Amino acid sequence: MKKTPPLHGIIAYPITPLRDDGSLDLPLLAALVERMVSAGVHGIAPLGSTGILPYLTDDEREAVTETALRQVAGRVPTLVGVSSLTTARAIHHARFAERAGATAVMVLPMSYWKLTDAEILTHVDAIARAIGIPIAIYNNPATAGVDLTPELIARLLEIPNVTMVKESTGDVNRMHRLVQLCGDDVAFYNGSNPLALAAFAAGARGWCTAAPHLIPALNLALHDAITRGDLDAARRAFHAQLPLLRFMKEHGLPRVIAAGLTLTGTPVGPLRAPLLPLPERHVAELRRLLVDLGALPA
Repeated sequence: MKKTPPLHGIIAYPITPLRDDGSLDLPLLAALVERMVSAGVHGIAPLGSTGILPYLTDDEREAVTETALRQVAGRVPTLVGVSSLTTARAIHHARFAERAGATAVMVLPMSYWKLTDAEILTHVDAIARAIGIPIAIYNNPATAGVDLTPELIARLLEIPNVTMVKESTGDVNRMHRLVQLCGDDVAFYNGSNPLALAAFAAGARGWCTAAPHLIPALNLALHDAITRGDLDAARRAFHAQLPLLRFMKEHGLPRVIAAGLTLTGTPVGPLRAPLLPLPERHVAELRRLLVDLGALPA
């Protein structure tokens, strides 16, 4: 029997800010985390896709983990990304996150070569055996190049401390299939922003998103309405933010979040090459979206 998953609700993914010289801006990271915790999010997840995990050195990843967890200070659960190309490095990062006080870790199977199901199962099982905290499996074939079928995820959930699934394919039918395979108590979380309402309706325990950088009140309003069972209010909150959520998906999370924070008065520095900033024509469109949502003055 799986333990009750430690995460629910709006799980915020902080961007990793950089200084002009390319070094980490850890004080700003702490400030961004504090801003989202103070806004009322239900969890903080450093080193996700928005946190540019693949572009950071091991030392930088550890610094981000320590800074974010220190700022959270146990006020909400934390989910630390520990993905790596090799099992050995993923174990290293998972152990570090556990020592730093993470509530749970997130594992995205990554590979240059296409991994077989047996390789993915062995990889995750080895990480699970190395730590004592819960693991969330992250399925995002668009970034990792590895697609975890619901059937494979069901097998991964048989590993004792693998208790959660972040599903980011944008296909709500994957979520329905997980429930069919694993039962109503399967703990899955939505990672596709435009799918937030449909995912909650399908039974998602939470929404993993970087949107609280820009519109935390709207994100929380959606979850609050779902929790109350007020579908009309949930629809209103969701449809209000949907244009921005679609924009984020279309143009890439780090680019949009960095540009949005700059527009709202908190520049987070350059993106790490080869990532480039959001083109100016799209910045103008983003500005209009934020004005419409009240995140910027008209």
